[in-house]
Amino acid sequence: MSSRAGDLVRRLEEVLGSAVEETAVLSGGQVGQALRCRLADGRDVVAKTSPGTPLDVEAFMLNYLLERTALPVPEVLYVERDLLVLAFVEGGAVLSDAAERDAGQMLAMLHGHTAERFGFERDTLLGPFTLDNSWTASWPEFYARRRLLPMAGIAADRGALPEADLARVGRLAGSLDERFDAEPVPSLIHGDVWSGNVIARGTGIAAFLDPALSFADAEVELAFIDLFHTFGDAFYEAYEAYEARRPIDPGYRRWRRDLYQVFPLLVHVALFGGAYVDGLRERLRRLGI
Repeated sequence: MSSRAGDLVRRLEEVLGSAVEETAVLSGGQVGQALRCRLADGRDVVAKTSPGTPLDVEAFMLNYLLERTALPVPEVLYVERDLLVLAFVEGGAVLSDAAERDAGQMLAMLHGHTAERFGFERDTLLGPFTLDNSWTASWPEFYARRRLLPMAGIAADRGALPEADLARVGRLAGSLDERFDAEPVPSLIHGDVWSGNVIARGTGIAAFLDPALSFADAEVELAFIDLFHTFGDAFYEAYEAYEARRPIDPGYRRWRRDLYQVFPLLVHVALFGGAYVDGLRERLRRLGI
């Protein structure tokens, strides 16, 4: 065990009041380190550390979902700004059709939580990046000024987004008022539903991990899922069945899916560059930018 892991184990034993008997490094996240620990009192926990990233924000989001929604997420056992301890959730990443249908109904239910404006009661996180959730009445303004422009700026500052592409994102942001003829409903979204953040068990979903909460157009969630191929047809069958009173509008697949994939692509450009720049350019091209 490294000295860093040893320090973490000693800290966990102090705050949880039980000896750590076994540890295993978990993979999948982009921020910090996650360690699965078996405690002497029989509990299995996950300890997350992330220098420079406020883990108390993640704890706030998990507790928000636990207290106000039916979306399953891990229980928060202990939190400080640089340490988050969660109950370990047993399961895996392989999704059956039944589990996908369960996910579809769960996220449709989550999107049924609405607000009067777009944003959230505090800023949240997506990976290492802070999301500005200042309450905003206009969806085009929120998506442009709270999502597209800040993330494009971060990607450009990191040297990952060329100046010409930064200008194209700016033109897209400036065109949003003309593209929308009605305001969508501000719906609560998880915000980061990729396969690494979904734990399946049997025929259902055991937990969703690492939320990036906001009240946004629910189609933002669907576009993220489509971009990373998180779920297949069974998910959409269940989602649309639950949302029969508010079906997915044809405009989503015609153009808004491309629009809403620009933001997560910018996030991945900022993190990884490379092929994600090509994906971003393709969406911008299809949007006429």
